[in-house]
Amino acid sequence: MAGKAMLVVSAHSADFVWRAGGAIALHKKNGYRTKVVCLSFGERGESAKLWRKGEMTIEKVKAARKEEAERAADILGAEVEFLDLGDYPLRVPDEALMRLVDVYRELQPAFVLSHSQKDPYNFDHPLAMHVAQEARIIAQAEGHNPGQKVVGAPPVYAFEPHQTEQCEWMPNTFLDITEVWDTKRRAIECMAGQEHLWEYYTRVALQRGVQAKRNIGITAARDIQYAEGYQRITPAVTGELA
Repeated sequence: MAGKAMLVVSAHSADFVWRAGGAIALHKKNGYRTKVVCLSFGERGESAKLWRKGEMTIEKVKAARKEEAERAADILGAEVEFLDLGDYPLRVPDEALMRLVDVYRELQPAFVLSHSQKDPYNFDHPLAMHVAQEARIIAQAEGHNPGQKVVGAPPVYAFEPHQTEQCEWMPNTFLDITEVWDTKRRAIECMAGQEHLWEYYTRVALQRGVQAKRNIGITAARDIQYAEGYQRITPAVTGELA
């Protein structure tokens, strides 16, 4: 897979770890360049444990979240870029959108991962997916910064939200992450600000592992224990349906 790359657009600094850490570690192991763009640090709405310590400031919380995410990304083998756009609410100015377009064109990702398209519990998440798709379209346009290499049509996948049913998210792709599960778990444990989610996302990986194994048939030799679920947003084009 030399020369291939993947892009993860994460609303907050921990989202990519819970939801796509296995994909990052696995593709890194397989020779991909792996990059995460965090739109915010999740400093307001996703850092309750830090705020409860008292004598906290936005700057201190951001610094703590950045350090956690950098350690997790290092374990997974990902480059990480922080746009520091704030959260609750997240707002994406054109300057940040154009930065993401530049990332697409420089990285030329083989595929893109981001959030579910709906999330009634967290409006930052679908906004991140919207921006990921908008930047992809702009990066395809020949008239945007003529002379740059445009991107093709990298498939877009929505990783698993926290409340799947309410988000109308249904997995149609399972990724076997058994061989990199220990790596993902170590990255998860970097996120001290949200320790209550460590076991939750371990259970999710086990459940998706059962479902993945079921979907390759009971006679398959592959022993899947842990998996991540994805909802493919863009169509697949293939020469055969097997």
